[in-house]
Amino acid sequence: MLLMSPGEPTSNRKLAWLGVAILAYIAVLMLPTPAGLTPSGQTALGLLVLVIIVWISECISPAASAVLLIGAAVLGLMGKPLTDGARPMTSGQALGQMLSGFSSSAVLLVAGALFLAVALKLTGLDRRVALLVMSRVGISPARLTLGAMIVGFVLALFIPSATARVGAVIPIMVGITTALGLPVTSSLGATLMIVTAQACSIFNMAVKTGAAQNLISLSFMEQSFGRTITWGEWFITALPFTLSMCVVLFVVALVLLRPHVPPVEEARQRLADEVATLGPVTPAEQRLMLVALMLLVLWSTEGWLHPLDTTTTTQLGIALLLMPRIGVMTWAQAEKQVPWGTVVLFAAGISLGILLSRTGAANWLAGVTLGQLGLGNMEVYLVVGALSLFSILLHLGFASATGLASTLIPIMIAFTQTLPFGQQTIFGIVMIQAMVVSFGFILPTNAPQNMLCYSTGAFSVREFAKVGIVLTIAGLALLVLYSATIWPMMGVL
Repeated sequence: MLLMSPGEPTSNRKLAWLGVAILAYIAVLMLPTPAGLTPSGQTALGLLVLVIIVWISECISPAASAVLLIGAAVLGLMGKPLTDGARPMTSGQALGQMLSGFSSSAVLLVAGALFLAVALKLTGLDRRVALLVMSRVGISPARLTLGAMIVGFVLALFIPSATARVGAVIPIMVGITTALGLPVTSSLGATLMIVTAQACSIFNMAVKTGAAQNLISLSFMEQSFGRTITWGEWFITALPFTLSMCVVLFVVALVLLRPHVPPVEEARQRLADEVATLGPVTPAEQRLMLVALMLLVLWSTEGWLHPLDTTTTTQLGIALLLMPRIGVMTWAQAEKQVPWGTVVLFAAGISLGILLSRTGAANWLAGVTLGQLGLGNMEVYLVVGALSLFSILLHLGFASATGLASTLIPIMIAFTQTLPFGQQTIFGIVMIQAMVVSFGFILPTNAPQNMLCYSTGAFSVREFAKVGIVLTIAGLALLVLYSATIWPMMGVL
């Protein structure tokens, strides 16, 4: 009898899902072309089905899914015209079409921001910031919960990777819990881990450079509307909503999870000792703080004090960090820790979005899905609520917000342009939907940062969902409320 290794069932399951994805793609291509859809548009929809199955099942890595997407696209598009009346594409032209996303400035911004995250990790500045904040907030359930949220916000200003941010914070939260003589599975441990993950999703929405899905959404918006939104405009627009969500998270965590903290002086001493082990601020940390401060100032004053966009200023900052004596790292150090698979997936996702748009597949899909909801006769705030609910339900099946943005935003853009609203209102509706892409509150599998915190064993799926459902309902209500009140007054809608 053959013995099966422990990894074989998982490998077989992944192989089965990969087979399902490929067969589904082939099945879509073999169906009769629906009315109003071109053959190349049908291929684009087949690719969409392919990557959705791959992303939801996680049968292959994100980078591998990008390579599969490009290869399948070339085979499916070859010999077909991109649009009606155009010449059939050669394999080279089809490949060029699927590499279009790699030339987007948003890809360069994501890569640059990931380099910044590496610099923070190499110098240890991320850990210093987290420890200093937590050592000063005080030892009580409310103070520690607030401290976890403050750490999340500060790191979101400079680290665009949710995984990197949460990865830096988890050991500190675990250390605080154990220093109080409590197990990680205690009510305090569960609270700190859940708040860390949920606050990360909230601050993904607060900061333009806080998450890759924001940048991929903006890339589609720039191509469709011919305009962008500055770092400061994004921050100010999202501020009322994210502040409200922070209040909701703070109250819900304390009420539903009821964290308990024993009056132990040892915890204060433990935190003080941890800070002491960091030693004085190093010259590398000082240089990084100067560059980070410079970037924050340039980002927040974009389009006001200077004409440089976010991508340009970020690249200038990374150039400084890579310079000898001036910088804090070498290229050899940085390239080993940058998650290049994220960059490749990001670029391939943009390529898919561009293909959906250029072939008319996004317009067709929007018409047969969202177009059946009768939103054209509704008020703007009701449209925002309906589209947000659609996005939230769709997110339940996605583990990758980048994948969700690549799938959802082109469809949202195509649909909103059929609504009887002005361009400014349509742009605002799409921007709000770009924020909703980060609504990964309900399940641990809805976001990588959730899974990182869940892997500590501090909380159950039920505990996470209990907080997440309340957050999601409150978030949906706030979106509708602000779409009817504050955002129109701010000129967003």
